Amino acid sequence: MIHPWLPNLKSKDRILSEMGINEEKLFSDIPHEIRLKGELNLPKVMSELEIKRKLNMLKEKNVKLKYPPFIGGGVCPHYVHEAVKFLISRSEFYTAYTPYQPEISQGILQALYEYQSIMAELLEMDVVNSSMYDWGSSLAEAVLMGFRINGRRKVIIPELINPNHEKVLRTWVEPRGINLIKVKPSNDGTIDVHDLLNKVGDDISSIYIQQPNFYGIFEKNIEEIVDIAKKKRIVTIMGVNPLALSLIKPPGVYDVDIAVGEGQELGLPLNFGGPYMGIMAVRWDAKLVRQMPGRIVGKTLDDKKRPGYTLILQTREQFARREKATSNITTNEALMAIANAVYLSLLGKNGFKELGEEIYRRSHYAAKRFIELGASKKFEGDFFEEFAVSFRKSYEKIHNKLLEHEIHGGLRLNEMDALFCVTEVHSKEAIDELVSIVGEI
Repeated sequence: MIHPWLPNLKSKDRILSEMGINEEKLFSDIPHEIRLKGELNLPKVMSELEIKRKLNMLKEKNVKLKYPPFIGGGVCPHYVHEAVKFLISRSEFYTAYTPYQPEISQGILQALYEYQSIMAELLEMDVVNSSMYDWGSSLAEAVLMGFRINGRRKVIIPELINPNHEKVLRTWVEPRGINLIKVKPSNDGTIDVHDLLNKVGDDISSIYIQQPNFYGIFEKNIEEIVDIAKKKRIVTIMGVNPLALSLIKPPGVYDVDIAVGEGQELGLPLNFGGPYMGIMAVRWDAKLVRQMPGRIVGKTLDDKKRPGYTLILQTREQFARREKATSNITTNEALMAIANAVYLSLLGKNGFKELGEEIYRRSHYAAKRFIELGASKKFEGDFFEEFAVSFRKSYEKIHNKLLEHEIHGGLRLNEMDALFCVTEVHSKEAIDELVSIVGEI
């Protein structure tokens, strides 16, 4: 009997016959050199019980860590309150995909409107959309916005950009003929403004600033960089770690055109491969707002003067012809955005500031302990949450020793350097043991 859901290879010839094509025609778009030759080397068929046993056996091979990992690289562990998990698990949020008749789901629209409002206040930007996929996709869309606005094909990015964001950016924009130009860092790890000035011209579309950068270093010349860009009518894009905004000026204060960032820091656990949450906001300018991808929820009144919520400015995307659309983003990370809103609401203004201060203190305490041990910071600039350390010994040897003690160290950068992430979930006991074991090597 043919199963209605599972693949039915025995019916392949009949299906092809019904379609009026053969197998060669079906795969004609795939070059011969990359087609699979022969059969896949798959394990024998297993029952559900056997699969569970197999997965549990594989799971037991994982190293059981004593403390949250010290590896970061743009994604760091944070404590997520149970209330966040409980509220986003409610069926109103958890099961409802972004509806294609959105106005019948007023609850979800209001929740996303609240996310937009909270994020606009945090960033001090005027218009926030209801999320992108992640920081990298937000950055890529921001660069494409700049290209659509001024038609220029060169973009300046910092050399110390998050390399994962850079990969996404290159994948999205280089096929469109947009070239990325890197500006080198100063000795303290911030953007070298003199090098930037040498590379700025009338053909630059946008300038990207990451605050703090991949090595956790706070950029200090943002006003000057934005001023340089505006004189050349260059679109300014600022990527921010939202938790760092508890201590530093938000992008709106600098009058940047577009702000992007990662919502993982705000109530989302570490997930291998996501889902994460891309933040995107623009200042109030029709040229920017009309080019903004993603979904924007607006508040209005119905015919009985009752408040209601609706998606606005949608004509640009899947509702337009593909080639006419400003973006082909057709969905968002609604559940993750709602988690951000719940997380920030629970923390409140004072709690948010206290959290940022605690992360700053703990990460600086860890860096100080490493320096006392004889290591050195890779860059001298002030930092938040993450910092790069240069050791006098092979970091691979250090890392393996830490794993023997069930501690996951930092992100290996090269033979002697590593990037460490320290947040509120890393206790003084954990930091002291980390440094102590490194000192034994």
